[in-house]
Amino acid sequence: MRTELHRHLDTPLAAVRNLGILAHVDAGKTTLTERILYLTGSTHKRGEVHDGTTVTDFDPQERDRGITIFAAAVSCTWDAHRINLIDTPGHVDFSDEVARSLRVLDGAVAVFDAVAGVEPQSEAVWRQADRYGVPRIAFVNKLDRAGADLDTAVESIRERLHPTPLVVQLPIGSEAGFTGVVDLPRMRSLVWPEGRDTVEEGPVPEALRDAAEGRRRQLEEAAAELHPGALEEFCAEGTLSARTLTAALRDLTRSGDGVVVLCGSAYRNRGIEPLLDAVVAYLPSPLDVPAVRGTRDGGEQERFADLAAPFAALVFKVNGTATGRLTYLRVYSGTIGKGETVWDSGTGRTERVGRILRVQADRHAPLERAVAGDIVAVVGLKSARAGSTLCAPGAPLVLEPPTVADPVVSVAVEAVGSAEAEQLVSALTRLVEEDPSLVVRTDHETGQLVLSGMGELHLEVAVEKIRLAHGLDVRVGRPRVAYRETVVRGVSGLVHRHVKQDGGAGEFAHVVLDVEPLEDVPGDGDGGGATRFEFRSTVVGGRVPQEYVRALEAGCRDALPDGPLGGHPVTGVRVVLTDGATHPKDSSERAFRTAGRFALREALRACAMVLLEPVADVTVTVPDDAVGGVLGDLAARRGQVSGSVARAGVVVISATVPLVELFGYATRLRSRTRGRGVFTARPAGYAPAPSTASTGTAAR
Repeated sequence: MRTELHRHLDTPLAAVRNLGILAHVDAGKTTLTERILYLTGSTHKRGEVHDGTTVTDFDPQERDRGITIFAAAVSCTWDAHRINLIDTPGHVDFSDEVARSLRVLDGAVAVFDAVAGVEPQSEAVWRQADRYGVPRIAFVNKLDRAGADLDTAVESIRERLHPTPLVVQLPIGSEAGFTGVVDLPRMRSLVWPEGRDTVEEGPVPEALRDAAEGRRRQLEEAAAELHPGALEEFCAEGTLSARTLTAALRDLTRSGDGVVVLCGSAYRNRGIEPLLDAVVAYLPSPLDVPAVRGTRDGGEQERFADLAAPFAALVFKVNGTATGRLTYLRVYSGTIGKGETVWDSGTGRTERVGRILRVQADRHAPLERAVAGDIVAVVGLKSARAGSTLCAPGAPLVLEPPTVADPVVSVAVEAVGSAEAEQLVSALTRLVEEDPSLVVRTDHETGQLVLSGMGELHLEVAVEKIRLAHGLDVRVGRPRVAYRETVVRGVSGLVHRHVKQDGGAGEFAHVVLDVEPLEDVPGDGDGGGATRFEFRSTVVGGRVPQEYVRALEAGCRDALPDGPLGGHPVTGVRVVLTDGATHPKDSSERAFRTAGRFALREALRACAMVLLEPVADVTVTVPDDAVGGVLGDLAARRGQVSGSVARAGVVVISATVPLVELFGYATRLRSRTRGRGVFTARPAGYAPAPSTASTGTAAR
């Protein structure tokens, strides 16, 4: 059977690499992807971000804005290996798109600017990759820029990301004179002559020989310190062969104990070939990663990348196009052919796969089958969502979906004409299907449709997509941030008695609760602000049966979305059931759930509560002569400056600023710095808001 199945493979699984390109915005991810596609023969012309001719940034908004907004999948071939590559967004507002991609990838290339080093979003995507256990190699880009320095960039990787950098290249030339690299494992030079696309291999230049030998020695010592096999040879021979060093680097990359660092200039077509060689040599194939784990009938089950195993795949992206609905998935085990039926664990229904497509950004090539290790798109699925597990109907399995962060910014949206209102609802529904980090709800006070997302740009892109894709004229309200409420001083021994007797069966529940704050600051460090709630019972002697305790907890959770200060979700609270009583006839799970809801609402009104607002870590880069004005403006926006670093005529300021104060900040910063200042922000959780803060405050 395996022989027959393997005939469907155009490339053995061991020669497949599923990887993502990760970086801060403007670090050069998309340019690097374009050069990879050109060098591997997948395209015949180099696309440029500034010309709007790139393959992966094919959406009109991406080309207009010059940034990656949507993760785009492409495939290419290098050295008889198939590389399935996802170019991910670099802007913090689209970090959820990065998380969904990382969930299905086996490896990644992290791109860093040789001048700026590790930037805020570089750190954020690195932590996301840590969370999903994705092995990485690093590419220090833009080595041809003024102020570029490989050693400084590597040191920032060591200090801010905390891996052990394993630098395998030494630059030849610097800044505008950067022409090539010394390949330290093989001790050879790789030079890219000006105006040519091919690399020239040669001996190490005499002027760099001592430096190269010293760097090679440092690399050997770092590898031997971390890898037992390399240590054994190093102690016996006093050096490491290229073969042993390469094997050690591969093991350390895949285990996460080290990160291989390469360098180059994607824009100048320098350093791409050795980067592709490193992808093939060091990053894992689907056979090298641990088996995916899922649940089946309440128990845990593993699925290996085996073509003979039952089919299992995870949906990570859904995209509506003019020709139909595309469902992007990663196949973890088994195979699937067009026309076959799959079971969707999310909806509990079966669906038929119409077509299977190999994806090349906005272009597609038909496939007869998809197999374990593939990243493909399928046509014909009507209800699958991002995070859904698709599997063989006879072998159900539920895989862990990607995490979705809570939205932090909201705007009201409405159609200009009443006739378009229904179309707007349909368009918003489709938008949320494609992007789970967007949330649509109806405001119970105003009746308005409220669209919530991860930031101003995220919402701006979403609304513009409605206008472009559906031809709707949409009015947008002023931005609002997602506040939270938390307990700072609790109450003890609150007694609540729920009694209902109006004919027929009655309801009775008697509970005594302690309500207290949880110790940790709400938020998970990424600004998600997910609700934190803990419930426990200290009742003994069976005074409250366990099924009623569970119902009481559910009732308490029902009360959390509507806090006493302003109707905001409550987070950071612990509820302890200390006593209770039941009635032999009138007590029920329903009665205790109702009691839990009303009891916690009553308790929260008696607690000392504080309003929390989302805050962001902001990095502002400004010219020397504009620092004073920018610092004053940050102070006026309630910003807490944590530090500043002078760097080649500019100053990089780090601060924590309430998110509500950042609305419109880009325009203000440009005016204060004559267009020369830039800033980035990433969510940093929640902090107490001043008592005068208005929960509906918009940008100044």
